[in-house]
Amino acid sequence: MRSDTEELYRAFAEREARGNSPVYQELAEGVAGDGKLRALLDGLPTAKRQPNLLFGAVRHLGGPVTEGWPAFRGWAAERWAEVSATMLERRTQTNEAGRCATLLPLLAALPQPLALIEVGASAGLCLYPDRYRYRYRYLAGDGGGQGDGAGAGARDEQGDGHERGSGAPVAEFGAAASPVTLDCVVSGPVPLPDSLRERLPEVVWRAGIDLNPLDVRAEEDMRWLESLVWPEQTHRLDRLRGAVRVARAEPPLLVRGDLNATVRELVAQAPAGATPVVFHSAVLAYLRPEEREEFAATMRELPGHWISNEAVSVLPAVARRLPRPAAVAGLFALALDERPVAFTGPHGQSLDWFGEG
Repeated sequence: MRSDTEELYRAFAEREARGNSPVYQELAEGVAGDGKLRALLDGLPTAKRQPNLLFGAVRHLGGPVTEGWPAFRGWAAERWAEVSATMLERRTQTNEAGRCATLLPLLAALPQPLALIEVGASAGLCLYPDRYRYRYRYLAGDGGGQGDGAGAGARDEQGDGHERGSGAPVAEFGAAASPVTLDCVVSGPVPLPDSLRERLPEVVWRAGIDLNPLDVRAEEDMRWLESLVWPEQTHRLDRLRGAVRVARAEPPLLVRGDLNATVRELVAQAPAGATPVVFHSAVLAYLRPEEREEFAATMRELPGHWISNEAVSVLPAVARRLPRPAAVAGLFALALDERPVAFTGPHGQSLDWFGEG
């Protein structure tokens, strides 16, 4: 009988790494078949056995991640005290600014100016949607009509799928001088008004909550974020570094705390005259179901708006209102105040907007 850890790594190799990262596919398959390394992992709390956390920790410590399974296995086993300490200390806090491309249509439609509050903010790189440049490319043959639910480029959260919309019309918004350009393949009637060419959403206040906030000014924290980017995803590494430059020019207010205990406090601090907008991506899946419901109940009571961007099954109230199933595994459901509006690629690489009715 396979152990839970073996199943975890085999599933990761097959469902996430295959076709996206040959390096991590090989390593995950190696871990799954290696009794000694699995035993070492089984000595950690269940939540700390994640493949991304193990591979990120070894990369952070300078270990041989791209040199093949034998080198990785020998190094990780020999240096397990350091590897496990890093895994216990750190979290998988992928901070993907690309998700702003899927949030932009909703943010632009809300009463301006905005006070943004991100739950699970990591280093806060998604708190700067007004500082990035955006390039939207329609799926070939779509041109902005009703999407087919394919969710371009979204088989796995590490892919960006830029090539999937090649040859179709492009809409671009934001300052040409921005160090970050976010590419997103779109389908369906995505609301991208021409007014975005003149002005992106106006953000007058930005804050975030995290159990372990990362400081964009701290080199060690930023090295950790870089360690979480998969080896082959060099474009994501470039994007991360550009977003860090943006955030360092005006570091966000980040509060250490539990989201359910802290979100009320931050909403109360939003400046008068600004619309409070609480948002999150790939965060609530780490909570127990009763904690998610507690958070949802809190959000229903707070002023302003709530944007959720989570795996389809994470928020039952959103899942029940989806107009159709996701055609591709791994998509997120984007919702405004629990009303689903689109399927999204988990790293912002695709946006499949629902039609009316």
